[in-house]
Amino acid sequence: MNRVALEAARKSVEIEEAGVARLRAALDGALGEALEQAIAAIRASRGRVIVSGMGKSGHIGRKVAATLASTGTPAFFLHPAEASHGDLGMVTTDDVVLAFSWSGETAELADLIEYAKRFAIPLIAAASRRDSALGRAADILLELPQVEEACPNGLAPTTSTTIQLVLGDALAVALIEDRGFSAQDFRLFHPGGKLGARLHKVDDLMHGGDDMPLLPESAGMGEVILTMTGKRLGCVGLVDAEGRLAGIITDGDLRRHWNGLLQDQKPREIMTRAPLTAPLGALASSALEIMNRKKITVLFILDAGKPAGILHIHDLLRAGVA
Repeated sequence: MNRVALEAARKSVEIEEAGVARLRAALDGALGEALEQAIAAIRASRGRVIVSGMGKSGHIGRKVAATLASTGTPAFFLHPAEASHGDLGMVTTDDVVLAFSWSGETAELADLIEYAKRFAIPLIAAASRRDSALGRAADILLELPQVEEACPNGLAPTTSTTIQLVLGDALAVALIEDRGFSAQDFRLFHPGGKLGARLHKVDDLMHGGDDMPLLPESAGMGEVILTMTGKRLGCVGLVDAEGRLAGIITDGDLRRHWNGLLQDQKPREIMTRAPLTAPLGALASSALEIMNRKKITVLFILDAGKPAGILHIHDLLRAGVA
């Protein structure tokens, strides 16, 4: 690679890092106070967050709206030019407007600003100039620190869009914490793809009822072999008189103890006591972590100490978790 170009790339990263550091410092002052006000305004709203912006700020706004919507804060992006041609009808008095503009002088935002002021819709602005048109109109101004653009000509939005994006993520994360938005809530909005698969619960994938290879602790070795062969999950769980899981025998255990006297041995003598398990309601990804860490292929799922199901690594593979 051209050394001059590589050095320019490194300098770009350094400049943008410095910009993010300035944003972090600003959060300890007036920007942090304004962010708290923005969070309160969004939480008090009965509607949605209408995110808008033009050009590169608009691209950032689209991403921020998508992040908010996927983490429990109803939001959508409204293009300011389209807003001026009828899409203002999407905005209600129950909503909050979040407008991005680095200069604060984006002409295309004028109609949306006027509409918000006319109908007393809270206007949150993310801009770098308090004395700009957007800064003066805002009910809450998230004033961004002045930063050096990474562009060598100082023209292409680079550092400025980075800190806008970081601020949007900070707002979304703060709302996640404030709402108590959990991984299970997250799954409701992400049912598809790898992420959705990893948010499955073990309950969704496990084998339950008669499909579980279970025998009483007093069972004989012949019953163990027949059950393991019939259920085809590579193990048998042994339960005590109260139905609690006492131990587990795997096909590996049978191979290790295989000799002419295996048939005469008692299953409780070769079972693994207190085997690894996962609780009912656990995430499938946490069950996968246990299997990978301990190099096992099956896991009993317990409810108050009693087997509620059994999960095989193949179940996780089919569901796309592994």
